[in-house]
Amino acid sequence: MATHEKDAASAAKKAKGIKTSKVESGRLKLLVVVVNQRKGDYFADLIQSYDVNMQLSFRANGTASAQMISLLGLEDSSRAVIFGVIREDRAAEILSVLEEKFRTVKGGKGIAYTVPLSSVIGVLTYGFLSNDLRTVKEEKK
Repeated sequence: MATHEKDAASAAKKAKGIKTSKVESGRLKLLVVVVNQRKGDYFADLIQSYDVNMQLSFRANGTASAQMISLLGLEDSSRAVIFGVIREDRAAEILSVLEEKFRTVKGGKGIAYTVPLSSVIGVLTYGFLSNDLRTVKEEKK
């Protein structure tokens, strides 16, 4: 549907008294970050500062043996795995900041990647996950 057709359809709905909520088609991604257990809270706070409304953090253990951990000079295998939902337009910025922190923060080594989400059910859910404050619940008559 062309833009002018969408505008005409929206105007027709408004004329009939039907309220419409307009949500931009910003895509969402699942951000996965694996860091040292002791740095989990630090990275969760950092991620939250980029308009990430939902995060889940889990404790995990690496799969390397004690001998391999010693060989690589790592302290231990306890990890924090952080899952967060981010807007696609902020993904490159967040990944860049995380990469820089992995290099500069003492004991802050980790990995981070994103996975595209194909859909989200509900306008309010999308609004919350994308931190889009313009999405409001439609009034029932």
